Amino acid sequence: MTLLRPGDDGYDDERSGFNLAVDHRPDAIVAATSAADVVAAVRFAAERGLQVSVQATGHGAGVPLDGGLLISTRRLAGVDLDPVARVARVEAGVRWHQVIEPAAAAGLAPLNGSSPLVGAVSYLLGGGLPVLCRTFGWAADRVRRLDVVTAAGELVTVTPDQNADLFWALRGGKGGFGVVTAAEVELVPLPQLYGGGLVFAAEYAAAVVHGWREWAGDLPDAMNTSVGLVRLPDLPGVPEPLRGRLTVHVRIAYAGDPEAGEALVRPLRALGPRLIDAVADLPPAGIGAVYNDPTEPIGYDERSLMLGSFDAAADALLDVAGPDAPTGPIMADVRRLGGALARPPEHPRALDHSDAEFSAVAVGLDPATTEPALAALRPWSTGRRFLNFISGPAAAALGPEAFRPETLARLAAIKRDRDPAGLFPAPHLEGDR
Repeated sequence: MTLLRPGDDGYDDERSGFNLAVDHRPDAIVAATSAADVVAAVRFAAERGLQVSVQATGHGAGVPLDGGLLISTRRLAGVDLDPVARVARVEAGVRWHQVIEPAAAAGLAPLNGSSPLVGAVSYLLGGGLPVLCRTFGWAADRVRRLDVVTAAGELVTVTPDQNADLFWALRGGKGGFGVVTAAEVELVPLPQLYGGGLVFAAEYAAAVVHGWREWAGDLPDAMNTSVGLVRLPDLPGVPEPLRGRLTVHVRIAYAGDPEAGEALVRPLRALGPRLIDAVADLPPAGIGAVYNDPTEPIGYDERSLMLGSFDAAADALLDVAGPDAPTGPIMADVRRLGGALARPPEHPRALDHSDAEFSAVAVGLDPATTEPALAALRPWSTGRRFLNFISGPAAAALGPEAFRPETLARLAAIKRDRDPAGLFPAPHLEGDR
């Protein structure tokens, strides 16, 4: 364990995460290397009345910690994979690529999100919307066990039968209940994958968005897809076909026979000429190529909205993020939900999105471009946002909108019971606001 204070070598690197818009300024940072380090750090903070925040990769960073103690879990990087039992135990600092690669060698896969660089544990705590969401459902439903350091400074086991209140709250309710040091998750069989991206020029935006909308209305559960309106800057490092222009990016991940996948995608290829056509037989370990998310840290504002339908909303999206919009977010993305996501879970969890048919996400450098894009879609929304798709300084204010009132009330009650002194800040919960 290393303790860092302002001015120490390594302090700035340790407090910095992937989303540079969130700037932690803690009084001290504990760079933990074990669960025992986390226990010691929590007890240290509790004795001194310091609030405790946790950061692994910082992709979903929301509430900047000013003062208090930041626990950095990035060095908790152990992965224990059992291909026979189809289970992986991942520590709190593990990124998904560390699980994807050994799992793929065994014909298996975790239910990771679009970026293989995202921290596995924090992703699971927010519910986890996988690339293969329609096929296999929410990643939180594959969690079998969590190891958690509570506000009392105790390391406890959390399962459906042990500390069941935390098992419900931590799968979807995210932070504020303790520090998760490890998670045990089920893996799914994935011997083959057909996927990648189709990129169209801006002049085909209306045809592609409407064509995708009609095509996505009736799909087998093995087909997973989204469409994004993307405005990338004219900067070195941005691929030439995408640099300094608006493009339309259709993502495909078909968990089945490539020939069947190719037949399903054929109508999309007929929507117009492609600047890039990278949909093909894809090694399961290469699932990150479906979205090609950024790999370098950047400051950004990310917001989400869950939709009950996308029919009439397609024109609204084009109006605020399409080629005729005077300004727009860097990315406005709509993902097809349904399928396995709508099935009742084996164990209830704090996740209220089984009724959503689509998710909408806006990412930009400035909230002035992200929130208006989503506001245009609100008439077709379920009234809720997805917690994992909220990042940046506004995350605390928007977080409560991820839950139904009854779910938020239950989360707040568990929070008060488990952390009566408010050791772990959680502004997304009603009781902490």
